[in-house]
Amino acid sequence: MMQSSGRVRRQPAWHMLASEFSEATLNEKGSGEYDPSFVITKLGAKVNRVIVAGLLERLEVRETSNGSTLYQGQMRDPSGLHYFSVGDYASESMRELTLSLVEKTEIGEPVLLLMTAKSRWYQTDEGAVYTSLRPEEACEIDAKTYALWLTRACEGTLQRMKTRNDSLSAEPTAEGLKAAGVPEHMVDGLLLSRNHYGEFDTETYTLNVMQALDIAEGRMEAASQPAPPPQSTLDDAPAGAGASDDDAVKETLVAIIGQLDQGDGVDFETVLTNADARGIDRQLAEAKLDELSNEGTLHEPRFGWFRIVS
Repeated sequence: MMQSSGRVRRQPAWHMLASEFSEATLNEKGSGEYDPSFVITKLGAKVNRVIVAGLLERLEVRETSNGSTLYQGQMRDPSGLHYFSVGDYASESMRELTLSLVEKTEIGEPVLLLMTAKSRWYQTDEGAVYTSLRPEEACEIDAKTYALWLTRACEGTLQRMKTRNDSLSAEPTAEGLKAAGVPEHMVDGLLLSRNHYGEFDTETYTLNVMQALDIAEGRMEAASQPAPPPQSTLDDAPAGAGASDDDAVKETLVAIIGQLDQGDGVDFETVLTNADARGIDRQLAEAKLDELSNEGTLHEPRFGWFRIVS
């Protein structure tokens, strides 16, 4: 009977932005039948369960080869996308919620979703690893709750970044990391991460945190609204149609550049990445950058870098 207690022990859940989870390509599975499996992130989190939130962008029903029903969806936070699936194995409450969410996505109703989920990974024949989630519990949330979750996820990301950076000068052993003050729950994951990922730049995670905190503090609202339909130009639109949306996109682009400019301007790809995180189509963002430059709102101190004209 002592063994059965280990089977039901739940792993702690990590508050995690999509970029950290989706970029993970390392996994670990115990040899025992009931041993948990883990996804190990670049920042050293050894993840079996997560608490995630974001805008529900897609939820579709599929029939599997064995005749069961599977709902596949994607949820966006300011840093990227989480992919998840809900099958017949899910709890009754989870299946009922999924059915109601399908109806809302079909009519285009925006839904902010919070979920606790098990981490999953899939490896292709070519060796590529993809992550996904299997929700255990979920609920719709309001903007205030979403902001609280964003804040907590950012705090966790920043703490893992600091812990990882502090660990780089330590001996790459469990004893060495512990002696350097690394929390015990991070030691195993950091060792696995260092061996698998090697050196990498954490600037992207810093940018993700800045984006998320902008939204949590109410300065950017686009990431909690439905993404605009993709469009490359507005030439085909009726006269006067979408003008206010165009202005909102331009204002968002100017705000991004204003917040990120440290004196040398902001590079093209960074602006587009920020815009994409806020649900703005890349082609639309490119077109609006050109318009802002032509209008004299922006200028390029050097090719591909943008600054606001003072």
